[in-house]
Amino acid sequence: MDVLSFPFICFVNETGNLVLTSQNKSVVWSANLSKEVRTPVVLQLLDSGNLVLRGERDCGSEIYLWQSFDYPSDTLLPGIKLGWDLKTGLERRITSWKSPDDPFPGNFIWALERQDNPESIFWKGSKKLTRSGPWNGLRFSASSLRQNPDFNFSFVSNEDELYYTFDLIDKAVFSRMVMNQTLYLRQRFIWNKATKSWDLNVNVPRDLCFKLKSRGYVDWSQGCVRDKSLNYSRQDGFIKFTAMKLPDATLSWVSKSMNLNECREKCIDNSSCMAYTNSDIRGEGSGCAMWFGELIDMRDFADGGQDLYIRMSASELVDQGAKGEPRTEIVVIVISTAALLAVVIAAGHLVHKRRRNIVEKTENNRETNEVQNMDLELPLFELATIANATDNFSINNKLGERGFGPVYKGTLVDGQEIAVKRLSKISEQGLEELNNEVILFSKLQHRNLVKLLGCCIQGEETLLIYEFMPNKSLNSFIFGPEYASDGQFSIKSDVFSFGILLLKTISGKKNRGFYHSDKKLNLIGHAKHALSDFDVGQRDCVASAKATRLLGGQEIYQTRLFIKHA
Repeated sequence: MDVLSFPFICFVNETGNLVLTSQNKSVVWSANLSKEVRTPVVLQLLDSGNLVLRGERDCGSEIYLWQSFDYPSDTLLPGIKLGWDLKTGLERRITSWKSPDDPFPGNFIWALERQDNPESIFWKGSKKLTRSGPWNGLRFSASSLRQNPDFNFSFVSNEDELYYTFDLIDKAVFSRMVMNQTLYLRQRFIWNKATKSWDLNVNVPRDLCFKLKSRGYVDWSQGCVRDKSLNYSRQDGFIKFTAMKLPDATLSWVSKSMNLNECREKCIDNSSCMAYTNSDIRGEGSGCAMWFGELIDMRDFADGGQDLYIRMSASELVDQGAKGEPRTEIVVIVISTAALLAVVIAAGHLVHKRRRNIVEKTENNRETNEVQNMDLELPLFELATIANATDNFSINNKLGERGFGPVYKGTLVDGQEIAVKRLSKISEQGLEELNNEVILFSKLQHRNLVKLLGCCIQGEETLLIYEFMPNKSLNSFIFGPEYASDGQFSIKSDVFSFGILLLKTISGKKNRGFYHSDKKLNLIGHAKHALSDFDVGQRDCVASAKATRLLGGQEIYQTRLFIKHA
């Protein structure tokens, strides 16, 4: 029969001891006070949930003969100290019930390990289920970096006590942590005043790797192995790993008085020391924690963890580009060298740039002088005049752009509209190409060709000024119906039309309106026949007599010019 079905009586006996008896008055449980109490005692349930036994004269103080918070069962409430009273040897641990309706102790336990570098452990029987990592001054090292706005967590370690506890910031909030034997989870609940029920807030552990087929058992037989053996001497060094869950602290040692440099020196001198770090990370860090033997249960902890310096062989350090920790000297040397190198490079760049500017300026002046000395028979425009005409080369006046550079529309002070070809600074065209173009267009004046009005070469600017022709003004001339009348019009006609345009421009004759009297050929056919023996091997590319008879006079002169310079 269930023991809870029997009626029980709780009272304070004549010796001042708190006892629980069954119906037949046999003692089922007692507070087991170590000595007899001779003064009147009071049994009181505090607002914190702590059931206390104290002397009648001690009301209002925290002097208790006995308190339930020293025996927390499966629940941790705010104010309960998880850990040790080092003066009496009393341990406070949280132990699950055997089942939800059986308060007999289960095998799921939360305890604080009493060791040089304390950490809390979840046990499943005699096996470690998961660890919190050592306390680092702010939190357990395997805890999240995110602050919980509802709780204050505290850790105390001194000669008298070793414990962890928490308090609620908002005293109107009620919370408790319960060890769930069925799920092997520590669950935090918060009281919902509206529904008058406990809402689940968080489960621990949250890492699913602790809840696989083994139902929480951590297999530490497999793990990381060293690529290269240690020398176990000062030839070894340390490599810094960040955001790490610190190793199992069973075989670790702590000194609160040492700094990180002293910690490293002590560790490197001990061939058994495998890792070290600050024991307290508050501020700039302080204290020393060292690990000996195998490093067990480490892992990256992205939203928590801390720095850990792990011992490595000298060859491993070379491969990693490290020389051990701390690396302040190396960092200073690298930064100093990089800064010096940067200054040297910057100085060299400035000197080179200045020299290049001088050379370019000299070259520009030379080119300007050469152009000005050319017998171009063209007006030379001032840069200010062109800049004013194009509204300082405004983007709104830009007509287009090709490899040589952009073309702008402008209006001179006398009202004449112009098109300005502005040579780009990155263009491959130079003085020779400019010279050829100026000579060609200055001498090749024709009724069907755009007129070159002048040029401007000043400083880094190279400009050619043409008469302006409205957009599509040659459409009827270039893309007229005569090219499609003898066949279907297609994209290939663009290429064909360009050749026809050249013939028409040079000869002044239309394709459809011209037929040779002897051979009855149109302009295209006659040009092909007339230029069939055109000698492209001659340097001046002089046309044959047939081409002369076709084009005649000024046209053949312009043809030669066009072929030679284009």
